[in-house]
Amino acid sequence: MHADLQHLIRLQDLDLTADRNRRRIADLPSARGALEARIASRTAAVDAVKQRIAANQGARRDIEKDLAAIQTRLSKYKNQLMEVKTNKEYQAMQKEISVAEQEISEHETRMLERMEEADGLASELKAAEAALKADQAEVAREMKQLEAEKEEVERELQRTTEERGALAAQISKEALAVFDRVAHGRKGLAVAEARDGLCTVCHVRLRPQIYNEVRRNDSLIQCDSCTRILYFVAAPSVTHQS
Repeated sequence: MHADLQHLIRLQDLDLTADRNRRRIADLPSARGALEARIASRTAAVDAVKQRIAANQGARRDIEKDLAAIQTRLSKYKNQLMEVKTNKEYQAMQKEISVAEQEISEHETRMLERMEEADGLASELKAAEAALKADQAEVAREMKQLEAEKEEVERELQRTTEERGALAAQISKEALAVFDRVAHGRKGLAVAEARDGLCTVCHVRLRPQIYNEVRRNDSLIQCDSCTRILYFVAAPSVTHQS
């Protein structure tokens, strides 16, 4: 195979690997951001339950305050009941006592509801905190893996870049210029295999004469359609055993 052609095939492999590594490095911040968002979501869930618990406690304090005021009023009514002098005053005081007792019953019911709600919130908080703790441990592991991957990909990119530089120095300036020009216009794919009379990238049929020349791999020949540099891979020979 022509030396430049052989080197250009390898050069494209290196460029594709480097491009893949650069894309992965560029994607890593997004991956880290997704993990951070996961923890933020869990933390927000815990905070939301804590806020509901605080609201529940505030509601219970308000009920207790109102209940104490009603009980004080009820006690006052009962004391006044002993001092009334007429039947009308007695009935009016009994009505006030009945209303106060009803209010106390309603407040006690509300207090019971808030206490039951508090029990449920305590369980919910426990579950939310456990989920947060589990996610924090998992995210820490995944963050560590991402950092290790970043270091590995960066090392691979450095190695690939160095190998590309050394390889490019062995290619003729003319061949490298053609490669760079085609790669720039074809999303990095400057070299293509020719197989069964076709360019395997653009799938356009090659002229028979061109295809026969490509099969020799002894010169740089470009596809008439996509302008990629063509090469041919011979089928492995089959050994017949007697």
